[in-house]
Amino acid sequence: MKNFIFISPGFPGNYENFCMALRADGVNVLGIGDAPYDSLSPRLRYTLTEYYRVENMEDYDAMFRAVAFLSFRYGKIYWLESNNEYWLMQDARLREDFHITTGLQPKDMALIKYKSCMKEGYQKAGIPTARWHLVDNLENARTFIGQVGYPVIVKPDSGVGASDTWKIQDEQDLKSFFCNLPSVPYIMEEYVPGEICSYDAIVNSKGSVLFETGNISPISIMDCVNNHESIHFYIVDKVAEDLKACGRACLKAFRVRSRFVHLEFFRLTEDHAYLGKKGQIVGLEVNMRPSGGPTPDMINFAYSTDCYQHYADMMVYDRLRHKSRSTPCFCAFVGRWREVPYAHSHTDILDAFRDQLKTAEELPEVLAHGMGNYIYLAKLESKEEMEAFFCYTLEVRKEEPEPESLPEPAKIKETTSETIIEE
Repeated sequence: MKNFIFISPGFPGNYENFCMALRADGVNVLGIGDAPYDSLSPRLRYTLTEYYRVENMEDYDAMFRAVAFLSFRYGKIYWLESNNEYWLMQDARLREDFHITTGLQPKDMALIKYKSCMKEGYQKAGIPTARWHLVDNLENARTFIGQVGYPVIVKPDSGVGASDTWKIQDEQDLKSFFCNLPSVPYIMEEYVPGEICSYDAIVNSKGSVLFETGNISPISIMDCVNNHESIHFYIVDKVAEDLKACGRACLKAFRVRSRFVHLEFFRLTEDHAYLGKKGQIVGLEVNMRPSGGPTPDMINFAYSTDCYQHYADMMVYDRLRHKSRSTPCFCAFVGRWREVPYAHSHTDILDAFRDQLKTAEELPEVLAHGMGNYIYLAKLESKEEMEAFFCYTLEVRKEEPEPESLPEPAKIKETTSETIIEE
């Protein structure tokens, strides 16, 4: 039986499904994390042959000792993965130190972790990207802005999602940014007027696509997070052909092998003098891990499938052994903030969309910052139904009401296509 070390198998919660799928494919699944063993769900404890707890996952020596112990006890480690952006660099270092050759190595990381280096990959793929400048001083930033104009976007050169990403609108914003200049390297890019769309794929060891889908965010997640605007996006029923072509070109340019990836693009919503005509696909960033939050579950709902099992099949057999069970449709996500005066209550939403809802729950604070305090996922047959769902759940009252008093939030029972709402 081959050994697979899964880093942080209990967080986020839906990632235990990767472990369960690997075990179903005959893999000996070993876990390393900082959560107490008793805090893991019963099914995850059952799935893991052994769990090694470390006090601090940032402590590389502790992580090294954990892998060494599991390797000594169970023999050769064939795979080590977290599927988590935050740990990708550490995963690669552990693989190199323990001669695990089935995943990314430290030498591979610059191209996929640094946004400035990603530009090279997009160029190889023949996909335009925003002009950019590595932030150093105010004078050079002004020179760059003189070329591209306001607004500009600033974000960590190596960062996760929309975290610490800001739009600089004018000279005052620019001065403010430099007065509080972060200690980590930042990249500055010209603003791209576009809708964010993704290409998500499970790719085998030969670079062949085994499964593909994507999502569309009609409004910027950056603005949603920074301005506490309500978040919404959706899984598409079918990937647009031009986006599919760009996604597959990126898989080749970034040398993707044996991974579940989330590649982000803009689709221009207006003509751009440098980037192209309205509708043009523009590279944003690559993520060598699944899309975050509940997106894997949303894929399962939309495609009546099990992408966790697809991932396990790819890792173990280099092919899919399970197929989707019906025609794909849409799965929509809405994230609502506690302080926003919405026109329709939590109970109203449950009543109005009881047949379509797959998930309705309150998130813990550690997850709420990037997704909203309350999230709703709905499986919808058409774009018209989806638009109606968005309009209803996101409508805001014209007058300030009393704070919404919610009943005990509905919770996810399972993070698969069989998920139901518990009231």
